[in-house]
Amino acid sequence: MAEYVNKEFLDALEELETTKGIKMDILIEALEDALISAYKKNYGSSQNVRVEINRDTGDIHVYYRKEVVEEVENDKIEMSLEEARQYDPEFEVGDMFESEVTPRSFGRIAAQTAKQVIVQRIREAERNVIYDAYAKAEGEIVRGTIVRIEGRNVIVDIGKTEAVLAATEQIPGERYVVGDPLRVYVETVQRGTRGTRIVISRTRSGFLSRLLEQEVPEISDGIVEIKAVVRDPGSRAKVAVLSHDADVDPVGACVGARGMRVQSIVEELSGEKLEIVEWSEDLAQFISNAISPAKALKVTVDEENRFASVLVADNQLSLAIGRRGQNARLAVRLTACKIDIKSESQMLAMSAAQEEDIFTSDDAE
Repeated sequence: MAEYVNKEFLDALEELETTKGIKMDILIEALEDALISAYKKNYGSSQNVRVEINRDTGDIHVYYRKEVVEEVENDKIEMSLEEARQYDPEFEVGDMFESEVTPRSFGRIAAQTAKQVIVQRIREAERNVIYDAYAKAEGEIVRGTIVRIEGRNVIVDIGKTEAVLAATEQIPGERYVVGDPLRVYVETVQRGTRGTRIVISRTRSGFLSRLLEQEVPEISDGIVEIKAVVRDPGSRAKVAVLSHDADVDPVGACVGARGMRVQSIVEELSGEKLEIVEWSEDLAQFISNAISPAKALKVTVDEENRFASVLVADNQLSLAIGRRGQNARLAVRLTACKIDIKSESQMLAMSAAQEEDIFTSDDAE
């Protein structure tokens, strides 16, 4: 005996596979699971059953299943070897006995009962498709289109789904217009009870790293390596780079002829100033490079405590510190080292004060 699912329903499942990329087998398995529940609910059965749907015809078959055992403890799910061999002498302990119990009109009743479960499983499958598609994009740049603005959040269509560009992930001062294309960085992709959560950003350091990779062939080819990136989004950024080829200047490769490569990235970052410096294993040299555009006269480093004293000329002090301390702050983050910057005049004044303290102490004695 067999009942059937409406053939149009199977056609609809095939269409879902085509339009949403959800495999037909996943949907059929979800339906079979739902029909097991429907059978037990509608017919008050506590039997162990299996439902099988023919992928071509839509025929439904329901089988009750019992494990073949030496001694029966639960006759709802077990059958003795002696009884099983009455049906087939080939049965052995551990085999599964099955017998069809498909009720009349089960297809109609079961399909109605299973509808909600199927919708849920389809949604789950869709979520998996989205997760699988974007998990691979984690740490990469994707192209999207701004579809709407909700309060301070910008909703971006990134292909198979929409993602929220939160206010905290937006470049300060940047204007967003519905319909405009937008490149965003996929920070994380997480599964959740309400679907896949994709965190996108334009402020993360990774966004700048990927922009450089796209713009500078020497980076994508592995000749030049990005060692560190720090940003004050929308204002200023510092990038430390290293060349693995003695004939390639890492800073020059990133800047490009007449600064064209850097300029392209600056435009993408809405005018964020970009400074490329050379990374060095010598921490003193790296710190000297990091305080650019200022020139250091002397750098003294306590590597154990990650502390450095930097001496600059008087006319370089404001450059070294930067507006509201920005240049020094970025240098600290870039090098992961505390930096104390002093001018020659300040050092002389400190030395004079120390000598005066010494003389004062001697006079007191």
